[in-house]
Amino acid sequence: MGTRSGLHGTGRAAPAGTMADMSPLLRRTPRKKPTERTVTLIGKPDCHLCEDAEAVIKQVCDELGTPWEKKDITQDEELYRAYWEQIPVVLVDGEQHDFWRVDPKRLRTALGG
Repeated sequence: MGTRSGLHGTGRAAPAGTMADMSPLLRRTPRKKPTERTVTLIGKPDCHLCEDAEAVIKQVCDELGTPWEKKDITQDEELYRAYWEQIPVVLVDGEQHDFWRVDPKRLRTALGG
């Protein structure tokens, strides 16, 4: 069995075929529980798609115990510049998940439910 030198900077050799050989992109990390995630809805008042997205988010998050929040782009210039053409936008743990329409099955899967 071959070895690689430099196991996590210790100077010790790591056996071939271990996590030390694997690309960080391929390593599995423990998935967060739905209750450890956060969903953010970015929208604006009087937006029917935002209301539809909120109903889906509320249903899925209530079912899984996932906290969620709502942010108004008309009250935050940075959010407005970033998302004004895409609202409603859904973030999961700060990363964009969806925009315009929210699919409950896709959101549930992303949350680990």
